[in-house]
Amino acid sequence: MARIGVFVCHCGENIGRTVDAAAVAAAASKFSGVVHAVDYKYMCSDPGQNLIRQAIKEKRLTGVVVAACSPRMHEPTFRRATAESGVNPFLCEMANVREHCSWVHENREEATAKAIDLVRVIVEKVKRNQPLVPIKVPVTRRALVIGGGIAGIQAALDIANGGHEVILVEKDPSIGGHMAQLSETFPTLDCSQCILTPRMVEVAQHPKIKLYVYSEVEEVKGFIGNFEVKIRRKATSVNNALCTGCGACQAACVVKKVPSEFNRGLGSRTAIYSPFLQAVPNKPVIDQENCLRYKAAQKKGIPPVESTVCGKCLQACPIAPQKAVDFSLWQDTFVTEKVGAIVVATGFDLPPLSTYGEYGAGKYADVIDGMQFERLASASGPTQGAMKRPSDGKEPKEVVFIQCVGSRDNARGCAYCSKICCMYTAKHTMLYKHKVHDGKASVFYMDVRAAGKDYDEFWRRAVEEDGAQYLRGRVSKVYKRGDKLIVKGVDTLSGELVEIKADMVVLATAIVAQRGAERLAQRLSIAYDMNKFLSEAHPKLRPVETNTAGIFLAGACQAPKDIPDTVAQASGAASKVQGLFSSQELARDPTVAHVNEAACVACWYCADCCPYGAIEKKEIRDKKGNLIKMVASVNEGVCQGCGLCAATCRSKSVELDGFKDEQVYAEIVAL
Repeated sequence: MARIGVFVCHCGENIGRTVDAAAVAAAASKFSGVVHAVDYKYMCSDPGQNLIRQAIKEKRLTGVVVAACSPRMHEPTFRRATAESGVNPFLCEMANVREHCSWVHENREEATAKAIDLVRVIVEKVKRNQPLVPIKVPVTRRALVIGGGIAGIQAALDIANGGHEVILVEKDPSIGGHMAQLSETFPTLDCSQCILTPRMVEVAQHPKIKLYVYSEVEEVKGFIGNFEVKIRRKATSVNNALCTGCGACQAACVVKKVPSEFNRGLGSRTAIYSPFLQAVPNKPVIDQENCLRYKAAQKKGIPPVESTVCGKCLQACPIAPQKAVDFSLWQDTFVTEKVGAIVVATGFDLPPLSTYGEYGAGKYADVIDGMQFERLASASGPTQGAMKRPSDGKEPKEVVFIQCVGSRDNARGCAYCSKICCMYTAKHTMLYKHKVHDGKASVFYMDVRAAGKDYDEFWRRAVEEDGAQYLRGRVSKVYKRGDKLIVKGVDTLSGELVEIKADMVVLATAIVAQRGAERLAQRLSIAYDMNKFLSEAHPKLRPVETNTAGIFLAGACQAPKDIPDTVAQASGAASKVQGLFSSQELARDPTVAHVNEAACVACWYCADCCPYGAIEKKEIRDKKGNLIKMVASVNEGVCQGCGLCAATCRSKSVELDGFKDEQVYAEIVAL
């Protein structure tokens, strides 16, 4: 016979202001099977939990119902208190009388009646709950980090320094990400390469880190603690084991006018190239789309190793007798790695400049974006740090910076704030004034958002010390007149129309999700939002976790972030991985689906709808090994207990532990 205890929380005034908690407890005490009911100001506090422990001991309770806030917040707390008193934790349930009742109603009498109904429903469910045992899953204590920017680097180093092997996959020929493109960083104006390059070298030399550059994740199978990852290693036509990174092949290459991705198209590179001087690893790759030999071989339909076209890079390679340049390495290869956790750190992207035609972007060479300005200011950039405008190489004497280009703009599909633009624009005005002392910097802005540590002081320094002119208003048009760019806008503070004859215009463009983020999310079975940024499991309580156990987020793949926030989140994700790897086995929530094999008709609707790939096909054979039939089977390690399979199953063969039909029907009848 059930002996249920009901504990009603006031939650300060969150519940108590709208719901009469004492009346709810009094009503619950009369429910069938309830032998104890009490209300308390803060049930989640130590005294509140002690009330539960004491009641279990004195009243010999077989089940517990806590009427309080969201189970997502405090269910583990109350289940832990229940387990400490010798009752199976899955015999403890919560009735949500805050989010589902007090917060959405104003009439105290009606809200109290609804709270009583909610408690009645959960009491009936608990009567039918069965003791469950956490699922034990073995853990492969190796981690995969996807993305080699500062987020991926930080996460990989933290995990590796904790003693666990890391597989780091980067799609470009070098790690470093966007931070490697920066000239200086706010708010300290540190040289980006000075603080990043040592980390890059540490990753390459770390004995616990296996680095796959120029590679992409092709496929992910498995579940938390037991992922199997297929990695595509793109063909480089360079034998890295032999290559010394001397650069002779690049100097000899006759194709020299390929737009440089690293310099955002402002400079050029050769067909065999290393992205930048400090690249790690500093090994070149051959761009098959622009290499003369590859193009000729493709035209003839033969492997490039059989072609005799060009080959200057091969001839220039000083390695002997076997050359490091190897045209037989022209096809992608695949490797498979087994890992227990995955950190996604794929970063952000910038829209094509031509997206913003109203500002002359893509039409006028001297209208550039913020990252292009960084490359102009960088000592390793196309102008070696000299401030020259792209069209004619002249020093720009007046530069206009336009903020919120694409950001906070529903028409562009980017309703969000890109977060870092206000700060990097302030930095750009400083860099410009440091290089062109008699130059004039004007900034059109909507408002300034400088919420980080020392950020507001940094922005004020740009205005007060370096003399940047900030104009609060939008730019309506940018057009060419002679060798000048005419910027028309408005200063809403003075109410005057503004026309500036600029030598260069710099657009603070929106930060958008990385190309291919949607496809990667689907491969990993994790969620993404309408802007294709990857979604966390809970914005406050689980900010680095995803809805798929064992997969974590770090950096700007989740949302626009600055470097300090990115590094902090990367370390947070790494700490989650370390926690996961702290034992040989993982105890998982047993709220998973099970299939009644006798009733299963193998329609596979459950497999089609499962977002986690937890449904497998199982063969039922007789004693002689003859196949009798195929049935669905649930992989408990993968199942996240969402219940979609149970809702979809036409033969009612699938049920979810903790939410079986008997329990759900009992809740409905209770109303």
